[in-house]
Amino acid sequence: MNQDILNELIVRNDNKIVFIVMDGLGGLPMKDGRTELETANTPNLDKLITKSVCGMLDPASPGITPGSGPGHLALFGFDPLETQIGRGVLSALGVDFELTGKDVAARLNFCTLDGDGKVSDRRAGRIPTETNLKLCEKIRANVKLPGVEYFLMTESEHRAVLVIRGEGLGGNINDTDPQVTGAPPRKAEGEDPASRKSAEIFENFFAQVREVLKDDHPANMVLARGFAKFDPLPTMEDRFGLRSAAIAQYPMYRGLARLVGMSVLPKPDTYQAMWESLQQHYNDYDFFFVHFKKTDSTGEDGNFDEKVKKIEEIDRWVAQVESLNPEVIIITGDHSTPSYLKNHSWHPVPTLLYSKQCRPDRVTTFGERDCNAGGIGRMATKHLMMLAMANALRLKKFGA
Repeated sequence: MNQDILNELIVRNDNKIVFIVMDGLGGLPMKDGRTELETANTPNLDKLITKSVCGMLDPASPGITPGSGPGHLALFGFDPLETQIGRGVLSALGVDFELTGKDVAARLNFCTLDGDGKVSDRRAGRIPTETNLKLCEKIRANVKLPGVEYFLMTESEHRAVLVIRGEGLGGNINDTDPQVTGAPPRKAEGEDPASRKSAEIFENFFAQVREVLKDDHPANMVLARGFAKFDPLPTMEDRFGLRSAAIAQYPMYRGLARLVGMSVLPKPDTYQAMWESLQQHYNDYDFFFVHFKKTDSTGEDGNFDEKVKKIEEIDRWVAQVESLNPEVIIITGDHSTPSYLKNHSWHPVPTLLYSKQCRPDRVTTFGERDCNAGGIGRMATKHLMMLAMANALRLKKFGA
């Protein structure tokens, strides 16, 4: 949507929009021919969907497997094929790091290398955050990079973020994560002179880290993804006239929210704290992005039963939301993460939209097969924000 036209259509009112995002929600049939969502006992989601319209969303494009960044940018109304943000930038913003135009950021995974220098575990057994903190401290004390500043910060569990700061740096660098086990880390290589300069600095860092951590286990190396420089995006208020807030536990998603100008509310440690935060701030904002991570990480672990349990936990959480009487409730995911594949996938994502203004379809249970038959049909995720705005009565008629 052309921003000038959208500006003319926007209506400001008190109607609330609550976006509940179950990261990696979509699955594939495994047990008894059903997906994780179809297997889960979800009485509250099923009750809500009888008053809703539902469908399936393509985060990027049919057949394209999106990362979490593109998946969320699409949810926030951006075209992820035109607006590409490196994961490193998102991770840095997620840990409240103030990026500058001199910075190149990368998301790191602590990993395990075997005796032949090949990756045996891309996540080092999902080490606890406390171990991550100690490893980062050890690296900072022993790794030196002449000519630039660097900042190494713990994100959570096996994840960290690395930022280098200096003159004439570029961020067009390939990932060093081979994305499979049994292969060595890839060499960081830049696509242009400025990025090649950065890549040499990063390679120096990685070589020193390998030496510093050689006696540690299971985390004896790092893999890097999402190299990028920082380029701010238009805010949710600029684009949609929405005062927006984010309730999220994991740094990357807090960073995504901050990237589009949301107020990132204090980190909640529990689902109950997430509910209390929504209640406490409900009158202060128009739009709430509420993010649940574990549906994705359990899918990446290939743990079908645990992903089912996480969906059931969120179902119980959802039961409270209607009591706030929001004008619009949307429940969806940023992408699919089937336990069968142990990774993100290209499959469309089940979605429901509830509002007093929606036209309910005949769907009575929340699942992939059911949403395939829903009234929204199959559409690009980037259009979902416009449906939310319309159902919140925040858009005027277009044209005469």
